[in-house]
Amino acid sequence: MKNQNSQQQSDVRFRFYATLLDAFQNYLDTDELWEKFWGKSEDPKFSYDEYADKQFVELINRINRVPFTNDAVEKGTAFNNIVDMFLDGKVDDGLHVLQIDEEKNAVTISDREIVVDEKGNQTEQLINARSFLLSVAREFAGYYEGSLKQFFTHGIIDTCFGDVELYGFIDYLLPFSVHDMKTTKSYSAGSYKNHWQHIVYPFTLQQSGIQVSQFEYNVTNFKETFTELYMFKPERDIPRLRDMCERFIEFLLNNRHLITDEKIFNYRNICQTVS
Repeated sequence: MKNQNSQQQSDVRFRFYATLLDAFQNYLDTDELWEKFWGKSEDPKFSYDEYADKQFVELINRINRVPFTNDAVEKGTAFNNIVDMFLDGKVDDGLHVLQIDEEKNAVTISDREIVVDEKGNQTEQLINARSFLLSVAREFAGYYEGSLKQFFTHGIIDTCFGDVELYGFIDYLLPFSVHDMKTTKSYSAGSYKNHWQHIVYPFTLQQSGIQVSQFEYNVTNFKETFTELYMFKPERDIPRLRDMCERFIEFLLNNRHLITDEKIFNYRNICQTVS
């Protein structure tokens, strides 16, 4: 492990955000995932080959930052916005409006939209309303009270291919723990054990002098809440992280012709070093 400085930054060959490693892990787990969801099905939604192709395309799209959303993503974002607005003590942040119904134990978030008619008159509309249990949103907000929201962290790990900068935004940083909020339709224990955020974020924080080892995934299915707790151990986790980065780099180099987003290769620094 190296200390961060300007010289190191100029030596960086690759830049990976934490959840991109999660996406690569998901690709590596293709066999296991297909078996889990469809291995015993007489009429699987995807054949193994179809699912493997789908996993590959989704990873390439993620590397290339192809925009993607679906109802589950939008629902999770809406819930996250509610928690943040509660933490900020706001029911209107200029982009979203909250409506709270204590009697029904409900909170509804809507997006603001300005509509301009043919005469240039502007009117405001509230769209994309989504409702959640008020008690669940308040539980999260209370748990994260005093946290730093969307805390940017980054650090550098050396690999056989050169230095890699790892970075990302931590959902909520408390004095002694890192927290990532997850929303899901259904939950089973240990769902996030193969993820890399609970290794990347403590690793990068400790490089910055922030000695936090405890990481929590705080999960909700919008009715109940769950927690997965992990402890970062450098002697165990840094070699694993280095190996994962090297495997990902091999994938990137083998599929270089499909990658259009040069940021992942830290292209500018490579050119500066070569020149």
